[in-house]
Amino acid sequence: MLRRYRSAETAMRARTRASMGMNETDLVALRFLLREQKAGRIVRPIDLARMLDISTASTTTLIDRLEKGGHARREPHPTDRRAGIVVPTVSSDDEVRATLGAMHRRMLSLVDDLTDEERVVVMRFLVGMTAAIQEAAEADAVHGGADLVEEPA
Repeated sequence: MLRRYRSAETAMRARTRASMGMNETDLVALRFLLREQKAGRIVRPIDLARMLDISTASTTTLIDRLEKGGHARREPHPTDRRAGIVVPTVSSDDEVRATLGAMHRRMLSLVDDLTDEERVVVMRFLVGMTAAIQEAAEADAVHGGADLVEEPA
C-alpha cells in the first residue's frame, strides 16, 4: 500500500511541476521559500544551497530559473547591504496553493476522520518509517551502499 501512496504522490508532484514549468529541485526550493516566508524568515542564496545540498553556482542558476518563471525574485538584504535575499512571488504562492490546496484539504479531511487512537498508531508508523529510511541513508553514506538488500515483494 505504501508503494501505491508513493506512486500517487510522485505522479501528483510531476503534475504540479509540469503545470508550473518547473523541475523537482525548483519545486523543492519554491516550497522552502514559501515556508520560510510564512515563518517570517529571510532566505539568502546560501540558505538555498545548503538546504538543497547544491553548489553556489547551481544555486545561482536555480534562482535565475525561478526568476525567469516568475516564481521568485532577488531583493536586497534588509540589514546587510552586501547581501541579497530570495523571496517567492505572490503569484507563485497562489499557484502552489491552487495546485496543491485541494489535495492538502482532502488529506487533512482524512486525518480529521481518524480517532485519537488511530492518529497515535499512524504517527508511530510514520515516525518509525522515517527513522528506518534515515538510518538506511546514514548506513549507505558510511558503507557506500553495501547494506542494500532486496526489497520484499
